[in-house]
Amino acid sequence: MSQGTVSAADSRDTVAAYLQQHETKGLLRFITCGSVDDGKSTLIGRLLHDTKLLLDDQLSALESDSRRHGTQGEDIDFALLVDGLSAEREQGITIDVAYRFFGTDKRKFIVADCPGHEQYTRNMVTGASTADLAIVLVDARKGLLTQTHRHSYIVSLLGIRHVVLAVNKMDLVDYDPKIFDDIVAGYRELAGQLGISEVTCIPLSALKGDNMLEASPNTPWYDGPSLLQHLETVDASREAGASGFRLPVQWVNRPNQDFRGFSGTVVAAPAAVGEEIVVVPSGQRSKITRIVTADGDLQCAVPGQAVTFTLADEIDASRGDVIAAASNPAEAADQFAAHLIWMGDQPLLPGRPYWLKIGTRTVGAQITEIKHKIDVNTQDELAAKSLELNEVAYCNLYLDQPVAFEKYADNRDLGAFILIDRQSNGTVAAGTIEFALRRAGNIHWQHVDVDKSARARIKHQTPRCLWFTGLSGSGKSTIANLVEKRLLAMGHHTYILDGDNVRHGLNKDLGFTDEDRVENIRRVAEVAKLMVDAGLVVLVSFISPFRAERRMAREMFATGEFIEVFVDTPLEVAEERDVKGLYAKARAGTLRNFTGIDSPYERPEHPEIVMETTKLDADILAHQLVDKILDGRG
Repeated sequence: MSQGTVSAADSRDTVAAYLQQHETKGLLRFITCGSVDDGKSTLIGRLLHDTKLLLDDQLSALESDSRRHGTQGEDIDFALLVDGLSAEREQGITIDVAYRFFGTDKRKFIVADCPGHEQYTRNMVTGASTADLAIVLVDARKGLLTQTHRHSYIVSLLGIRHVVLAVNKMDLVDYDPKIFDDIVAGYRELAGQLGISEVTCIPLSALKGDNMLEASPNTPWYDGPSLLQHLETVDASREAGASGFRLPVQWVNRPNQDFRGFSGTVVAAPAAVGEEIVVVPSGQRSKITRIVTADGDLQCAVPGQAVTFTLADEIDASRGDVIAAASNPAEAADQFAAHLIWMGDQPLLPGRPYWLKIGTRTVGAQITEIKHKIDVNTQDELAAKSLELNEVAYCNLYLDQPVAFEKYADNRDLGAFILIDRQSNGTVAAGTIEFALRRAGNIHWQHVDVDKSARARIKHQTPRCLWFTGLSGSGKSTIANLVEKRLLAMGHHTYILDGDNVRHGLNKDLGFTDEDRVENIRRVAEVAKLMVDAGLVVLVSFISPFRAERRMAREMFATGEFIEVFVDTPLEVAEERDVKGLYAKARAGTLRNFTGIDSPYERPEHPEIVMETTKLDADILAHQLVDKILDGRG
């Protein structure tokens, strides 16, 4: 009985030791990337199979799937462990990023199998964004391909410091060492150009298992580690930040009136009770009084821990702020130079408003300038006015408020961002911050004693922007002109900004591409804002075909100052009028990018006023508009 009791205790101790060992094991995140059919999915499937991590039912399902969908005859097709989508199995390719978890006695792993096709580059970016190491596969028969260059460039851009060059399918070239050496030499030259310093080169056959878990007798000329040995031992940790800790605030924790804390995940360096802090961007200072977790208070929190700080002072901090070490706080800025990978189906247009999410903060943003586009296959810098799907560029960004940040090379958490489309709420780009444009911090609003309300009072009117939008020939300018004449006769101070007239001066350098149309509206909206600030009623008559730019213009004004007037004239009616002969030229193909013909017009969704010119003439519509905007103003 005593012996049985000891055995039970020993068993409990063994289980506890096992659990403790697995709890404290390090975690390595890595990706596999390469061209189509280089064997990425097979490599991961082989790792899972040979490390004995498949349950009996998984193994049975794999054997069954191999018979139905496999490409290896009677043998197991390891790629089917990862290629989970039906389309992937039918086509024999990887489409989406597939994540798998596995572990050995020495380390835990999360691997992302990234697609090889160029059109799925954005999926590869998603997988690489959190990886510590990249396995770049190369088919020994084909050598370095375009996708090898593309994926290696993205690996470098996203700050992955450790690369394994896996020269796969060595069994198909009779394990020839010269083929391996030639591929290694070419890749080391590429890695040097991209600034990738840590490259380990391994000859493999993922299908046969050569050099996967242990050294293969088929490559006696290779004396390096096997793939699994390297994954288990590589030091992929990032240097502790000399800049001090950062805590991006995710939530202000206020369960009752006696407790107020700031919750988030510590990044960059450890944080300790008693340490002085500063809130960025506000600059308020205090000290950490407690570090609270679900398992009790800590004296010190390390990077990666989710905690709640309580502070000595009742300072104002909210979601999106960053609590940082006061000795070396994060910077704050509202303009940046950044690398951008475009992931949207619609092109990037400079000047178009987007949401930018960095850390836990979301702010309004615009790409103010594309400095150059980068050919990721050759690294050449190319001139560009827009970006298409999967293209990479070096850009300048403007934000509508300062955010805490660090260079991506120093801090992934505060140096990476995404752009979000304001209409669809879809992610359209991923970016990395290179540096702040210093001039942003040197420009401040200058106080003036005479403000908008004072200018409006002396004019005895409420300043507003009447934004007329519609197709060319819809009657916008005609109605706007009639409205101004009536307002002027009533003693109001007005000004018309007409699309054609502005292009003779302020916007004479702009054409009619989508990119130039965005900039055209941005400039006019800024001018209209200044005129409203001067106390005027400004009438803007522009086609302004895109909803995003009309929304951008609206957001520049105070509530109630912007009135969108949709001059709703059907295309066939506008084309019949064709006073300027523009539709005829567009139909003949001599006038490109003409709205309604080969360039879209996006109808307003919720305009304040709709004018149907096919039902009433312009003079009546103008009178109705004046009555509406003056009604109840006194």
